[in-house]
Amino acid sequence: MQGPGCVKWDITYACPLRCEHCCSESGRRLSQQLKLPEMMRVADSLIELRPPVVEFAGGEPLLVKEIFQVAEHIAEAGIPVWLYTSGWLFDEAVLPEIMSVFSEVRISLDGATAKVHDHIRGRVGSFMRAMRALEMLDAAVASSDVEDFSFGVDVAVRRSNFSQLEMFATEISCRFPMLNFLWLGTAFPSGLWNREFFSDSELLDNDQLAKFRAPDFARRLQSLAPDSVSVRFAYPDLSALVDEIDFMMQVEPDGLVRAIPTCEETVGSLLGEPAAVLWGRAMERRKDKFVVDLFSAVDSMTGWAQANRLIDDRYGSSDARDRIARRPVCVQLGN
Repeated sequence: MQGPGCVKWDITYACPLRCEHCCSESGRRLSQQLKLPEMMRVADSLIELRPPVVEFAGGEPLLVKEIFQVAEHIAEAGIPVWLYTSGWLFDEAVLPEIMSVFSEVRISLDGATAKVHDHIRGRVGSFMRAMRALEMLDAAVASSDVEDFSFGVDVAVRRSNFSQLEMFATEISCRFPMLNFLWLGTAFPSGLWNREFFSDSELLDNDQLAKFRAPDFARRLQSLAPDSVSVRFAYPDLSALVDEIDFMMQVEPDGLVRAIPTCEETVGSLLGEPAAVLWGRAMERRKDKFVVDLFSAVDSMTGWAQANRLIDDRYGSSDARDRIARRPVCVQLGN
C-alpha cells in the first residue's frame, strides 16, 4: 500500500486568531497539545511512515515552544518539514531556528488588503503582522547564505478574496524581493467551511472554479508577478474526488489520525498504533461504499461540503457531532 503524499500535523488548536473558516476550529476548543515526550513519540511514528514531507500547522504552531525540537527530530531523519503560520508570533528571536529547521515556510494570507484579511482572520492587525513576518523572512534570507530554504505566501482562495488574486501578484509579491512562491489554493470544505450557509456563500462556485483552473488565468497571474516568484495553483478535480482524498494524512494535536482529512472521524492514535496501521485504516474508510458513493456524486464545492456533513453525521463521534451542532454562524464581508 502506498503511503500518504504528505502528513499535515495540526500540532495545537491554540490560536491568537479567530478565522471564520478555520478547518480545525482552532482558538475555539481546547488546544489538545501533547507534552514533549508524547510529541516525540508521534514524531517517531511519522518517521517510520517515511512521508515525503511533514507540514506543521494548527492552530498557530509557533505557540508550541517545543516545536523546533520536534521538527528538527523529523528533519534529522531525512524528512523535510514545513511550517504553516499566520505570522502573528514572528519575531527576530525565532527566525534563526525557523530557518535552520524548516525547509519551507508559508505565511497564510487570505486578503491582499487589511480590510479583507483582518475580517477573515477575526482580529484587527493580523494583516500587518503577516506583512511584518514576510519582511523579516525577506531580510533574513537576503542577509544570509542559507540553502534549501524557501518561503512564500499561501492563499486560501474563496469568493470574498477571488477579486483580489491579481493584487496578490502585483502588490503583495512585489514587496518582498526574496519571496519564492505565491501559493493559490482553492479553499476546501473542512471544519467551519462545512457549515451549510458558509459553504454556499464562500466556497468557489463552478464558474469561478473553471476560471481558476484555466491555463490562461494561470499564465496571466504568473506574468503579473515578479520573475523570481513562482505562482502555484492547487485545486481539486471534483470528477475524481475519491482519488483526491487519498493524498494526505491529517494528524490532530493529540496524535489522533483522521479517517478523511475533511471530516471529523478518527481511526486511532499514533501514540498507540503504528502510523502505517492507521494509514491503512484511513484508506479503508476512504474506500467505504457510503463514502465513495457520496464523493462520486459531487459536482461542486458546495456538494463536497454537503457530502462531508453526511459523512460526519454517519461516522463522527458523538462529541464531534455535538461540536458541529455548536458551530457559530458567520457574517459576510460587505462591499
